[in-house]
Amino acid sequence: MPRINQPTIPPSEITPEGVWLSRRRWLQRAGLGVAALGAGRLSPAVAGPAPDDLASLHATPNPDFRVDEPLTSEQDITSYNNFYEFGTGKTDPMDYAGKMRTRPWAVVVEGEVMRPRTFDIDDLLKLAPMQERIYRLRCVEAWSMVIPWIGYSLSELLNQVQPTSRAKYVAFITAEQADVMPGVRRGILDWPYVEGLRMDEAMHPLAMLVFGLYGKVLPNQNGAPLRLAVPWKYGFKSGKSIVRIRLTADMPLTSWVKAASSEYGFYANVNPEVPHPRWSQATERRIGAGFFAPRADTIKFNGYGEQVASLYQGMDLVKHF
Repeated sequence: MPRINQPTIPPSEITPEGVWLSRRRWLQRAGLGVAALGAGRLSPAVAGPAPDDLASLHATPNPDFRVDEPLTSEQDITSYNNFYEFGTGKTDPMDYAGKMRTRPWAVVVEGEVMRPRTFDIDDLLKLAPMQERIYRLRCVEAWSMVIPWIGYSLSELLNQVQPTSRAKYVAFITAEQADVMPGVRRGILDWPYVEGLRMDEAMHPLAMLVFGLYGKVLPNQNGAPLRLAVPWKYGFKSGKSIVRIRLTADMPLTSWVKAASSEYGFYANVNPEVPHPRWSQATERRIGAGFFAPRADTIKFNGYGEQVASLYQGMDLVKHF
């Protein structure tokens, strides 16, 4: 696919992980807060509720959907994020997302379906039993987390609208609230954010609609009130704050493919054999393990190959990255 556009994210605006972590530790020792950096930045207490202030969300642990690895702390999960609607810094979502309006909230499901429908968020919360699933999250920037997500398989929702035989892809469109999203006002990407899956990927039981984590509803900075989790893919496939789901016959032009098609492919399967043009994907750093901890080897399909490798049988995963 030819390059269409380049993202307007100057390298100088993206803080390297090591710099960010060392700065954060210094601020914590000094009794300040990460959000004290920079004039006019909101502290987490001002920007939104702390994790302990969020409503609880009951879920039944699903032993079939879990990895037996140490969980990433709730603090790290909620304070180290990519959510470009709020900026390119890892703490920008925590600092600014509190003003995002998450009620009322509706999700339109349309396109190649027999029963198009608009779902209220409260209806979605009751659509299927809530499960706690422990998934790895692997970011294309070569860091990872282990997160106890709460939600249910995306297929539960898609089955409600009865996809037609023409439905080959699913596009996810996320919220665009320019008045409270600094990244939207700066034009970092071509908004609204669009992500997509092939239909069989979307219907796979591992593909998950997420409404909470650590026994609570999602914090705004993690994609409230609902987001996507596709554990065998890189993190940019995890669309946050979804407002529209569209089933299509043709492959949707997703935001990162549109911005930099040579760096971000449509499939985005975790694959240590396919380096990013600017860095290797062969190893990763587990957030919370300490900056000087040894890097771990990246596992193809993020360790979910037994469940999903058959989806790509016969495909050249270097070409279809």
